[in-house]
Amino acid sequence: MPKNKGKGGKNRKRGKNEADDEKRELVFKEDGQEYAQVIRMLGNGRCESMCIDGIKRMCHIRGKMHKKVWIAAGDIILVGLRDYQDDKADVILKYQPDEARLLKAYNELPDNIRLNEGIASVMDDEEEGGDDYIEFEDEDIDKI
Repeated sequence: MPKNKGKGGKNRKRGKNEADDEKRELVFKEDGQEYAQVIRMLGNGRCESMCIDGIKRMCHIRGKMHKKVWIAAGDIILVGLRDYQDDKADVILKYQPDEARLLKAYNELPDNIRLNEGIASVMDDEEEGGDDYIEFEDEDIDKI
């Protein structure tokens, strides 16, 4: 039987995100970069995103972020544009929700972008209308 030479298994590798608690500096876009919002995840380290300039692009998640930074639909990301392919880009950075709010406050993001926390509150307001539910009286139930 071979000796175990490692320091643990996959569960030890999972718990390496201790540095998430500390604040990091807000990164703004530079030349050749653009802000985008993820529309949907496609798998294989790719996602479809709508950039601020109005172009829908296929984005590739770089290897440094792959399986370390989890990206979901609705997240605000910073993408690096490609010179030779306008419809493809590379994900450079994922913004945390508080960083995305700061970008919106600095007018880096337009007002029509809805951040993650706004989606749930709008859905709750629609449910209060009660138009989707049908109420039956006792007489109706007896007829059925």
